Amino acid sequence: MGRIPQHFIDELIARTDIVELIGARVPLKKSGREFKACCPFHSEKTPSFWVSPDKQFYHCFGCGQHGTALGFLMEHDHMAFPEAVEELATRLGLEVPHEGGAERSAPRGDELLYELMARVARFYAEQLARESRPRAYLAQRGMTDATIERFAIGYAPNSWNELLRRFGAGDSERKRLAEAGLIVERERTAAREGEQYYDRFRDRVMFPIRDARGRIIGFGGRIIDAGEPKYLNSPETVLFHKGHELYGLYETRQARRNLTRLIVVEGYMDTVSLHQAGVDYAVATLGTATTAEHFRRIFRLVPSVVFAFDGDRAGRAAAWRALQQALPEAREGREIRFLFLPQGQDPDTLILAEGREAFEQRLATAVPLSEYLVSELSAQSELGSADGRARFAEQARPLFARVAAGVYRELLLARLAQVVGLSPARLESLWSGRTPAPEPARPPGAKGRALPARAAHGAGRGSLVRQAIIRLLHYPVIALEVTAAERAGLDASEEPGVALLRELLDDLRKQPAQIPAQLIERWMGHKDRDTLQKLLAREEVITGAAAAGGELRAALVKLADRAAARRLEALEAKSRAGRLDSEEILEFQRLIEMMSHRDARSD
Repeated sequence: MGRIPQHFIDELIARTDIVELIGARVPLKKSGREFKACCPFHSEKTPSFWVSPDKQFYHCFGCGQHGTALGFLMEHDHMAFPEAVEELATRLGLEVPHEGGAERSAPRGDELLYELMARVARFYAEQLARESRPRAYLAQRGMTDATIERFAIGYAPNSWNELLRRFGAGDSERKRLAEAGLIVERERTAAREGEQYYDRFRDRVMFPIRDARGRIIGFGGRIIDAGEPKYLNSPETVLFHKGHELYGLYETRQARRNLTRLIVVEGYMDTVSLHQAGVDYAVATLGTATTAEHFRRIFRLVPSVVFAFDGDRAGRAAAWRALQQALPEAREGREIRFLFLPQGQDPDTLILAEGREAFEQRLATAVPLSEYLVSELSAQSELGSADGRARFAEQARPLFARVAAGVYRELLLARLAQVVGLSPARLESLWSGRTPAPEPARPPGAKGRALPARAAHGAGRGSLVRQAIIRLLHYPVIALEVTAAERAGLDASEEPGVALLRELLDDLRKQPAQIPAQLIERWMGHKDRDTLQKLLAREEVITGAAAAGGELRAALVKLADRAAARRLEALEAKSRAGRLDSEEILEFQRLIEMMSHRDARSD
């Protein structure tokens, strides 16, 4: 689908009452003009979590969490950005528009498909209640009635057209069934019109697949007796993209508001059995290898993931594929581990045999990604010889290249270099074909590596730049009061943080905002968004928009004066050395005249 227009996000932010939204999830108490509570993101006894109705912004002075109404839904309810937008829009009775790109389907068409999927799920549940054979199968697998109801498990009858007969009376109804992947079109040689389609799922236990909002988007069907395929999934549809979805994620989020890790297993029955046993943070990929999108969804929710694979050759092959997909997502602050079950066991059978406590003890022994990588490559090489270590290094090289730069990459390099028997710098230089650079000299008595000094990026405490940014954050509408000349005066400034001020000012003059939260949401994904949020969260005494506007313009004039003074000093030094060219002479004279006029005005 096309992107959601910025003007619609601005409208959502402006119309949403953040106090009402957060107050429905966290017990807020009024304190002056703001509201406070114990933080929902970390454990505390004294309230440090504040919600500002004026800013439409929340901030915790304990753990540092902060954001808008959209940010709260993403962090607290573990929603992706589009899901959070949908949630706010639903609360306000609005329809989310999209611009650009090919539309999947008209929004109303999608809603009709969601309604159809819900009706079909109820039909499958009714069929299960009537049929003793699938109920006996589930009982034999250890499923309780409560679990069956919680996961809305059903049964597709052993018929080629029962679903079609009940839900496909007309052409439009049959078209929707086909769009939802519930029926399959026959070869064109079918004799009669009524035989054009047949039911996709027949004589199978049915597992509805829900999206983050609990809407049914697809199904997985498990054969009861012998037959192939054992599992049959819905095809790709406008609602269902199997490379994006994780079975059981909705149920996990309903069971646990404060998730810290997820377990990824291979099948529907594994997920359901783990949840029933109390390991209610298990999810499954949907008949496909773990994808990059799966990892992105996982790490938006939790910092830690454990892959639990069947203890057979296929399980180990799946684990190795998962590791290769995981490498680009591995970085500091994230933990990726692998649990290999005993031969012939899967999570479903193991949790039934030994229970939750023993299974979670196994989880504690799961192998970190780095060690799994080393052990798997070591098994293919004879590390006791130079030849074997060279083979290990050559196999590790393309895998290591997929890891993003950062602390984790450096630590992984050190671990691989330890196995090879070289220094990390030497191993990396051999892989890259470069000569390793000598380490910078250290002052006498210094410990560790010398680090190059970094230029400051943000505005310093109390600086003119910082004060200007804070006023724009609190009253974004004052950007429209800035004249073209005042804005142009910033171009020559080299103060720390002035690039951010220029970008912020230009953005607001081009696309005005009314409240701070609108501005913050526009900067989603920007490298300086967190800086802006932290500045907005600070307690500042600003008497109102009128005062803020005057203070902003005064700061801009002073910044321009500082830049002019510095330039004048530089030109004056060149003048004394007799090295000014004709253009610089004119600039020198213009600056002298400008500064003289300003000095006269100040007198």
